[in-house]
Amino acid sequence: MSIKAILTDIEGTTSSIAFVYEVLFPYAKLHLPDYVRACAEQEPQAQLLQAVRDEAQEPQADVERVIAILLQWMEGDVKATSLKTLQGLVWQQGYETGEIKGHVYPDAVTALHAWQQHGYALYVYSSGSVQAQKLIFGYSVAGDLTPLFSGYFDTTSGHKREQESYARIAQALDLPAEHILFLSDVVEELDAAQASGMRTCGLARNQGVLAGHVAVENFAQIDPAAF
Repeated sequence: MSIKAILTDIEGTTSSIAFVYEVLFPYAKLHLPDYVRACAEQEPQAQLLQAVRDEAQEPQADVERVIAILLQWMEGDVKATSLKTLQGLVWQQGYETGEIKGHVYPDAVTALHAWQQHGYALYVYSSGSVQAQKLIFGYSVAGDLTPLFSGYFDTTSGHKREQESYARIAQALDLPAEHILFLSDVVEELDAAQASGMRTCGLARNQGVLAGHVAVENFAQIDPAAF
């Protein structure tokens, strides 16, 4: 069955986990409180703060309480859509000022270029917001990589460890799931994608084991035609 599209995770797959935890998260933790205070009365950001209240089930939370909720979620790595969106807005400032450059592994850059040239449609699926995804590739150490991608998916499509999320993405791409190759470093995500009918390939950059899936150490070892 020939692969038509490649759907890739970011953290631990195209990009270093360390970049997320040592650069992006600390930057957001430092700058998010002032950003929230500044945008509390502005649209559409004020709607995002209301979304935080809704997700936290604290409808009366004031701005300082909203900030406390967001910081608590960050500490627990909670995949709240409102948090991810606000983080993306804060990171955008850092990317635009040059304080942040998106990390992408060189082997991923090379492979993504080659795959696009060979006619594969490339897509991203990450727990980070679509905005954050576009930023890491748009302001990457290798330049603007966004022209390589045909689309982006985040938790608005569902959580990454749920089979239904991948079924929704396949439907959105108007492709049978078996024509899509999903790349990730997390076995539970690979399991969910596989259960939906997608082909899978695990990235085990530290020579780990991703049971039940083909696993490679880097993108140079992936041949989409072999799936």
